[in-house]
Amino acid sequence: MRTDRDPNLDALRRRYVAVDRRYLRLNYGIFRLSERERRRFARKLAKASATITRRELHLLLDCGWRERKTAAWLIAIAGHTEFRPRLGELLLASEVCYAGHAYCIALATFGTSADAELLAAYLDRYLARPDLDYDQSSALGALLHLDVTHGTNRAAPFLAPDGPWHQWTRSQAHRQVEPAEWEETMARYCAFVQECGQYRTANGVG
Repeated sequence: MRTDRDPNLDALRRRYVAVDRRYLRLNYGIFRLSERERRRFARKLAKASATITRRELHLLLDCGWRERKTAAWLIAIAGHTEFRPRLGELLLASEVCYAGHAYCIALATFGTSADAELLAAYLDRYLARPDLDYDQSSALGALLHLDVTHGTNRAAPFLAPDGPWHQWTRSQAHRQVEPAEWEETMARYCAFVQECGQYRTANGVG
């Protein structure tokens, strides 16, 4: 993780991460925006995803949670699936807080069996850790979303009676939410990413 004060990196943070407190707005608050506010925010994200370079995205993914979170969103909107292995590595490593949720959104948006494998690998490792409240819910929601989208059943082993999910949630009193609700939330995030992508395409960027 980069810790140096690179002037170019600072400029990159100001332009893509800190602008309008973007890194804070990329959360559940999206769902509380009015339609007009959401459209405006989506257009700005679409523009950012079209102007930031792949090299700059790599730089942000090598920084802290604010940068990684924002980069993952921009990667999802741009459909940069070549970042899949890197996002999978970062998700499994769980080095920083808050960013893992964005990795899950990106993988759910990419929507392939390779993404499902990365999400399943994360759940294999972290549902076995009842002492850790990381991104298990987001990963399960993303995997369920891929199941719903593609008619697969990859999440079933985790949801078996007294299986990994139920054992993990026993120690997470505040996580007593039905898995279907996590899938619905992930579906809403993916729909917003797609909305941003439509603005991106409308502006002539493939």
